[in-house]
Amino acid sequence: MRGFDLEQLRTFVAVADSGSLSAAAPRLFLSQSSVSEQLRKLEERAGVPLLLRGRRGVQPTPAGERLLGHARRMLDLDALAMQDIRGETLAGELRLAITDYYRTAEIAGMLRRLRERHPQLRLHVTVMKSAAIDASVDDDAFDIGLTMRVVGARGGTGERPRAGWRPLRREPLAWVGARGDTEGIAVPLPLVLLPDTCSLHQYVVRMLKRARVPYRVSHSASGVAGLQMALAAGLGISCLNRSAIPAGVAALDPSTASSLRLPALPEVEFCLLPPRRGEAPVVQAAREVLAEQLG
Repeated sequence: MRGFDLEQLRTFVAVADSGSLSAAAPRLFLSQSSVSEQLRKLEERAGVPLLLRGRRGVQPTPAGERLLGHARRMLDLDALAMQDIRGETLAGELRLAITDYYRTAEIAGMLRRLRERHPQLRLHVTVMKSAAIDASVDDDAFDIGLTMRVVGARGGTGERPRAGWRPLRREPLAWVGARGDTEGIAVPLPLVLLPDTCSLHQYVVRMLKRARVPYRVSHSASGVAGLQMALAAGLGISCLNRSAIPAGVAALDPSTASSLRLPALPEVEFCLLPPRRGEAPVVQAAREVLAEQLG
């Protein structure tokens, strides 16, 4: 029996993580047609459909979900073997600060795989608000920071990235509420937000004021996890990036958003902050690994 092709598995994982063939293609340095062809060959080899394709992108089938777990482990083992025979061991301590909006359902698994791939790397991870990470860029609070900014907005997180910022991923923002419970939203809009020190809170409020849409803060959560629970409980609506939308919460349909006069939202970009002068070699090496693993 023929085994799986690692390059096809790499393509499959990238597409599943990106949510679409078009988003995965530049990460893989392939054309979209080449990505499609690799997926076709992989499904032919597997003998079952692995991805459901729709207007909003792709998502794994039940068989695809099972293969996804195997594929990640196989790719990690492949990388570990290559590092071992080349003597490229990443060892030492690394303090990593990550914005709490970043791929909330996936980040724990991503960090676990990073630890398995580099068992001699001792990770100290702190989940923080983007504004706090940005404010600490010149301090010694962490070695590497992963932050979020609103693309194309003015002020706050909408400022242009500093020189040396390394973009990892872009995602659309969406107005969201409890799944199946958004028909009777009243005005003023009941908003679920983080405290006003949150840059996304500031951006949402600024957008609504500019559009002259009445609102009230119905619930203030201390972190994204609390915000997600409040949304799922139907306590109001908010604005989230795609990978932070949890089970039980969904983007408002266009007709609802239009009737509420909600302004269109841009994308957010996740970036690694620039390296500091005199950065230790282990931090420099880890930065490259993180860009690949978390991108």
